[in-house]
Amino acid sequence: MQKPTDDQDDYEGITFEVEEEEEDGAGRKVRNKGIYLLPNLFTTAALFSGFYAIIAAMKGQFEPAAKAIFMAAVFDGMDGRVARMTNTQSAFGEQYDSLSDLVSFGVAPALLAYSWSLNHLGKFGWICAFIYLTSAAFRLARFNVQIGSVDKRYFIGLASPLSAALVASMVWASVDNHIPGLDGDYAILPAIMTVLAGFLMVSNFRYYSFKQLDRSRVPFAVMLPVVLVIGIVANDLPIGLLAVSIVYAASAPVTALWNKLRPAA
Repeated sequence: MQKPTDDQDDYEGITFEVEEEEEDGAGRKVRNKGIYLLPNLFTTAALFSGFYAIIAAMKGQFEPAAKAIFMAAVFDGMDGRVARMTNTQSAFGEQYDSLSDLVSFGVAPALLAYSWSLNHLGKFGWICAFIYLTSAAFRLARFNVQIGSVDKRYFIGLASPLSAALVASMVWASVDNHIPGLDGDYAILPAIMTVLAGFLMVSNFRYYSFKQLDRSRVPFAVMLPVVLVIGIVANDLPIGLLAVSIVYAASAPVTALWNKLRPAA
């Protein structure tokens, strides 16, 4: 009988071990075991927030579920930045982040929208929720294969955390303020918004990513809308988040339409 090698011993039985190939400072490829702790802790926090949102939505606790999705978005925005700041990017981290995003910004918003409102539409309601979920999965898969090949100034299609924010803020604002037409008894409008959020994710509209914004110096004209946004959000948080989400979601289609209709220079 052939004696197991060291590598075989490492992976025999019930274990959790990660081994991936990376480049050292000299550009040489080396195989490292283990995962980077700090960025993956933020990813785990995002995953937990998404899982909590699912549990809360199933219990009919729609406002806490919506808030949890926003918390997931906050943690999701931090893990990548922490990884870049600490030079701890890894292929494992990218895949783990993508799976976390599917739960937090795919499954959780779809289930929240369905439990809150779309269930009133019967089969059509869960089809709308599934369209959103499938769109999120497609968006994340497309993002993974396009890493490094697209302009970093733009997202191709609405990013899944921002699409989830649109759905979550719709639910939160409705529950908190009882907005006519957004209540769960009027399910057709939430259904339209949920499907639209999904379609925007898989679209080819270019959304400004703000990744290469010069944070030290910005035009004075930029300050006015920033102050306006802060004022709206501070006055009524769920309404403000809904307004900001709608404006951002509409920005790319409106810009594309404007560029198409304006006369050529």
